[in-house]
Amino acid sequence: MWSGQPVRGDYADHMADTPPGTAAPQSPAPTPPWSPPTLSPAPQPPPGLPAVKIAGQRQGLSAQRLAVMIGAILLIAVCAVLMLVELGEPAGVTPLVIGLVAAVLPVPVLVACFLWLDRYEPEPIKYLLFCFGWGAAVSTYSALQVNTFAGDVGLPVPLVGVLVAPFIEELTKALGPVLLLLYRRRQWSGITDGIVYCGLSAVGFAMVENILYLGLHGYADGADQYGPATGAQNVFGIFIMRVLITGFAHPLFTSMTGVGLGIAARTADIRIRILTPIAGLLLAMILHGTWNLTATLVQETGETLILLYGYISLMVPIFLGMVGLAIWLRSWEGRITERRLPGYVRAGWLTPPELAALTNIGRRHAARRWARRVAGDEGFKAMRRFQFAATRLALLRDGLTRGLDAKPVQRARALAEERELLGAMNDARQAFVGRDPQAPAGVWDGSYYHLTFPDGSLRTLEAPHEPVVPIPVVLAPPRPQVPAGVGYGPPGSYCAAPTFGAPPGASWPGPQQHR
Repeated sequence: MWSGQPVRGDYADHMADTPPGTAAPQSPAPTPPWSPPTLSPAPQPPPGLPAVKIAGQRQGLSAQRLAVMIGAILLIAVCAVLMLVELGEPAGVTPLVIGLVAAVLPVPVLVACFLWLDRYEPEPIKYLLFCFGWGAAVSTYSALQVNTFAGDVGLPVPLVGVLVAPFIEELTKALGPVLLLLYRRRQWSGITDGIVYCGLSAVGFAMVENILYLGLHGYADGADQYGPATGAQNVFGIFIMRVLITGFAHPLFTSMTGVGLGIAARTADIRIRILTPIAGLLLAMILHGTWNLTATLVQETGETLILLYGYISLMVPIFLGMVGLAIWLRSWEGRITERRLPGYVRAGWLTPPELAALTNIGRRHAARRWARRVAGDEGFKAMRRFQFAATRLALLRDGLTRGLDAKPVQRARALAEERELLGAMNDARQAFVGRDPQAPAGVWDGSYYHLTFPDGSLRTLEAPHEPVVPIPVVLAPPRPQVPAGVGYGPPGSYCAAPTFGAPPGASWPGPQQHR
């Protein structure tokens, strides 16, 4: 189980960068051959800190935020009804239904891609639905009215497509995520969240726009001129072009705005907070306008190769670049626990293997499988809650390091949230710690393991180079030093001292080399 070499340097800063190790063997017996350690109670919060909201808790809204939330929901509902009238009134129900069925087909795939990107710290479903609904209702209706007005006042159709449409569409698609950033900034963990929120807004927009093209411009126009067969043929051709080949265009363009908003969410510099969203929005408009320009040139000149050249030289490189950025961001978000949580290991809030098990999706799944093996479905759910709280804690620590919560009220709220997350992790840990019959009873004190073996012997061991993932031990150390800036004390401050393996009042022996 243990490496035979002593640890050199600051182990807490490096132990997460280790091989994943092998899968744990199956348990030969339902109960351990020795008594499991007594779990420490969850820490009780110090008085005077404000209440905060974490997963599973409800919190009241201020009057201003409640008014904004109700207003936004009503706006989405009104625009959805108006957009339904715009789509159904000219051609009737049949083209609307055909367009809807065809336009919905790519939505699950696109949504699944964004949810995959957001696996480390999933966003609340209600905010994802809000962004999707905003793009599908508010953005589409606003863009349709503005584009129609621009054509009615005499602006040529090509100019509307190249100049007006990219401006109003990208602006309105971004407004929903901007509202979230202004009123729910703590839900933004960085660029990944910006891409997810803006991408889903664009997916909603693209779905409704495709209903318009597939149902009205495709089936209805073809059926009116030459019959239903021609209408179906038009739908098939438009589906291949707008869905299969360029179905990612709207999410790709709007993701540029998401990158800017994500950068703004994780910086304390007011200039960056203002400039990066503007820069991302402008880039989205430029890319959108350039792509529309290629389609306009094809219509005006009849040269279809222009569209092929534009697709290969513009869309494909940008798409591949954004995919690469998304994968890198996903990995970066996964390893933020490695960068921001070592201080909690030294303070005794986490064990080295617990931190190592957080650094990538594979290790997280392995930890969940282990928790299910030793504690059933409840252990699996508890491990998932533990991992979510640990990720939120790392993001919170990252925000404090970046100076995002500089005001006294903000800092007090951040420290209160830190307290709540540490308590949530300790609560979740109670479901699986001490349940593995193959793990000795042990305590991690922030520097050493104190393990009690079946023969009753007590050994104090240094942390190995390659920690076993995971090894559950009780977090009840002597009071260690708290990492700088942490507002909530180590578990030794609030948890009962370990009672197994050493008599009350006995001191832990010094570190021993395990043979």
